[in-house]
Amino acid sequence: MSDTYELHVAGLTRRLPLIPIKPDLAIASFVILGDQELVTAAAPLLAARLPQVDYLITAEAKGIPLVQELSRVLGLPTYIVARKSVKSYMEEPLVDAVNSITTQNTQTLCLDGKDAQAIQGKRVAIVDDVISTGESLLAIQRLAEKAGAQVAAKAAILAEGDAAKREDIIFLEPLPLFPL
Repeated sequence: MSDTYELHVAGLTRRLPLIPIKPDLAIASFVILGDQELVTAAAPLLAARLPQVDYLITAEAKGIPLVQELSRVLGLPTYIVARKSVKSYMEEPLVDAVNSITTQNTQTLCLDGKDAQAIQGKRVAIVDDVISTGESLLAIQRLAEKAGAQVAAKAAILAEGDAAKREDIIFLEPLPLFPL
C-alpha cells in the first residue's frame, strides 16, 4: 500500500498522507485549512447543490474556511460556528457531545445563545470538510434542532467510507478508508 492517496476533487488533485487511526485502519488526511485554492474551487460546486438556506453551520475548526467561502458564494452575510468549548463570552450556550473518527476523546460542541436565537425558525445547512461516521453532523443537528432550526441539508466536500453510500448528505467526491 502506498503511503499517500491521490484525490481528485473540484478539478484539482491533492496527494493525501495516509494516517493510521487504529491498528487495522488508516485514513487519508484531508485538511482544507490553508488550501484556499481547493476551498475556492469546491464552494461553488457545493453551493449549486444546496437547497435555499438562511444559515450555514459548521464545527470548529476545519469547516470554517469552507463555510466562509460558501457564505460568500451564496450571498449570506453570516454563518454559525459550533465551538469546541464553552467560551466566557457565550450567553446561554447549547451544548452537545460527540465522538468522531478523528478525535480520540469525547468532544464538546457549543452553540452560543445568540447564534441559537438567530437560527430559530430558520433553514440551515450543516457543512463540514469531510463526513465520515456522521457523529459530528448529528451533534450539530441536535444543537440546531434544540435552537428551533430546520436542517435543510448536510454537506461536505468529501464523504469518507460508508458515508459515501448515504442518501441524506450532499458531497462532491467519495474518500475511501484504508485497511492495514
